[in-house]
Amino acid sequence: MGKQGYHHGNLRQALVDASLRLIEEKGPTGFTLSEAAREAGVTPAAVYRHFEGREDLIAEAALQGYEIFADLLDYAYDDGKPSALAAFERTGRAYLAFARKYPGHYVAMFESGISIQRTAALAKAANRALGVLQHAAEKLSEHIPAERRPPPQMFSAHIWALSHGVVELFARGSPGTKSPFPPEDLLESGIGVYLRGLGLVPPDA
Repeated sequence: MGKQGYHHGNLRQALVDASLRLIEEKGPTGFTLSEAAREAGVTPAAVYRHFEGREDLIAEAALQGYEIFADLLDYAYDDGKPSALAAFERTGRAYLAFARKYPGHYVAMFESGISIQRTAALAKAANRALGVLQHAAEKLSEHIPAERRPPPQMFSAHIWALSHGVVELFARGSPGTKSPFPPEDLLESGIGVYLRGLGLVPPDA
């Protein structure tokens, strides 16, 4: 491959894109900076103009992933229209859609071992994504008596964990795992059981 990274004017992004392809293929620890440089079509020395090491490169991939993720969740929630329940369920489906469409970003975010506190920008992007779920949980549970209402942070964390579990076990083609039901159905029914337990969904809904 020629040194195309020098010519398209955005070497930094070319390296991030290269790392995403390598993450999908080999995992976050399965490639070197030299491989990322070769994939991007530049010399290894060029990488260090933008990143101090592989973890910095993966952190940038995670940052971009969280920004996309937050935008997708925000779009799915759509200010709670047409109802808080419908909007909340859409955010769960958006989680599955993100994991499928952006597998490299997903791994960089959740499986690379990179702390979201590594940089202020990364923490801000991650917290914005979680903030969408927390806001959705808060609006959905407004009519629950205060003494029975779970904190929005706990509510959204439960849904995040449920969504993440369905993604990890059944939506990403994990070896040896096969669900008898579509991941979307598993997630929707799981959220339904949880919401019924809170009294937010009628038993026959």
